[in-house]
Amino acid sequence: MLVETLGTVRDFGRLAEIAAVLIRHGLGDGVRRFGLADALEKAGHRLHWEHAADLARLPPPVQLRRALEELGPTFVKLGQILAGRSDLLGPEWIAELSHLHSRVPALPLEALLPQLREDLGGEPAQVFARFDTEPLAAASIAQVHTARLQDGTEVIVKIRRPGITAVIDADLRLLLRFAAVAEAEVPALTPYRPQQLVREFGRSLQRELDLATECRNAERIAANLAPLGFMSVPAVHWPLTKTRINVQTRIDGIPGEQLDALDSAGFDRRLLAQRGARAVLKMIVEDGFFHADPHPGNVFYLPDNRIAFIDFGMVGRLSTRRREDLLNLLLGLVQRRPQQVADVLLDWAVGAGRGTESINQGQLEAEIEDFVDQYHGTPLADLSLGGMLTDVTAIMREHRLALPSELALLIKAFISLESMGRGLDPTFHMATEALPILEQVLRARYRPRALAQRGWHTLQRLLQVTEQLPHDLSRLLRTARRGQIQVGIEVSHLQHVGDQVDRAASRLAVSLVIAALIIGSSIVMTVSGGPQLFGLPAFGLLGYLGAAAGAVWLLRSIARARRHLD
Repeated sequence: MLVETLGTVRDFGRLAEIAAVLIRHGLGDGVRRFGLADALEKAGHRLHWEHAADLARLPPPVQLRRALEELGPTFVKLGQILAGRSDLLGPEWIAELSHLHSRVPALPLEALLPQLREDLGGEPAQVFARFDTEPLAAASIAQVHTARLQDGTEVIVKIRRPGITAVIDADLRLLLRFAAVAEAEVPALTPYRPQQLVREFGRSLQRELDLATECRNAERIAANLAPLGFMSVPAVHWPLTKTRINVQTRIDGIPGEQLDALDSAGFDRRLLAQRGARAVLKMIVEDGFFHADPHPGNVFYLPDNRIAFIDFGMVGRLSTRRREDLLNLLLGLVQRRPQQVADVLLDWAVGAGRGTESINQGQLEAEIEDFVDQYHGTPLADLSLGGMLTDVTAIMREHRLALPSELALLIKAFISLESMGRGLDPTFHMATEALPILEQVLRARYRPRALAQRGWHTLQRLLQVTEQLPHDLSRLLRTARRGQIQVGIEVSHLQHVGDQVDRAASRLAVSLVIAALIIGSSIVMTVSGGPQLFGLPAFGLLGYLGAAAGAVWLLRSIARARRHLD
């Protein structure tokens, strides 16, 4: 029962609101399946199902998109992340969710002033030389105002909406409980681990609520891109930056959506596309820390064909292992190596907790080979890397292979980047730009210096383990003396293992009996007197015969076991 699953009544108000919005947008059947209707009606909330009929004729993806927009920031962000998960959703859902926006009416400055005074330590008009009361932009989590510092620097001031944290916390609690119900009620969702997806989404959203974290992300990416020379990231003004507010230098350039203005301003659009691709590939492949939402609204073009990125609330992180996987996947696609692509996908499936025994590896490899083979002989310039990645994730969805969460944002960034590049220059080809960088990174990994560094790091870890070994052994012995050691063993096919142990114990017991009979009979044979059989001591002879019969049984048992294993 969902009321018991929720375990608390503190979120019932928000629960009723969510159910009402879903019903209003024609998703009443989903509300019924999750048990929300029964739970809310028993709690005293009445649901009017007839309102769903007005929107029931809309396609389900449209119904979902409109419902998510009305439900607010948590669900909008969830939809935006799902829009990049083509391994989970079909093309029609992805296309509709990609239209999600979080634009909402701006709050009047009076509603922000109490929080703003607390964070700034005074009135905005006193802290800034100029503070514009009309917002430049407004979204569901924060809104942006322009201002000027006392030294004349033009800045943007990003202010988190008051009270938004409580709403998001309630939404995340409900989403986690919905995920638990979905995982229990819909077994087909189990490979995708809905509860883990919600937890990861919650951690990402909580980081985005901290506006100071966005600034730390910006400075880290700025340092990584500095060697390129043509990239710019807004400077952060830390004395005025807090969890609920950040202040950054305002970028004065041509917005990414205004492509027509580039020609009149004398920009080289082809060079801009190449530079943008090089910057994003460096962040992904070399640095493992990248801007996860590089759409035109987050890009400005500056004089001398320089590029600026803004809004680092959503970033992606890739471990060294994941970067190697990505490198192998991209090279496998670009260089038409189907086995290499299939190996990466199978590794991802195992890493996501799914055993390869539940995957039809032969069929997967055959589909990958057919997919890659269709590009055989195709010029590199004609390959669409974003399209190929989309097709690969579609194959993963067909085989119910969940994409690792950290790679979902990456593929979305790749697709957005290729789309931006084509917008700047119709002749732009992501594969052509990517291949030299991928090969360069691959070669760099096997240079003597890189090999020596990895070897040195491995040696350091080994020395650390060796250094800690006496301490760990001492602690283990102290624990053993106190009788506090607990050993847990998890064995699959436990009944089969138990049978094997039982048979082994039986053979060992028979072997001991045989040995005892032989030794005892040998002793009896040396004693004179007693009954005779065939001129030999009867008890000694019977002991030998019993030992021989036991040996025959033991040998037959071992032979049967070997045939069973074969």
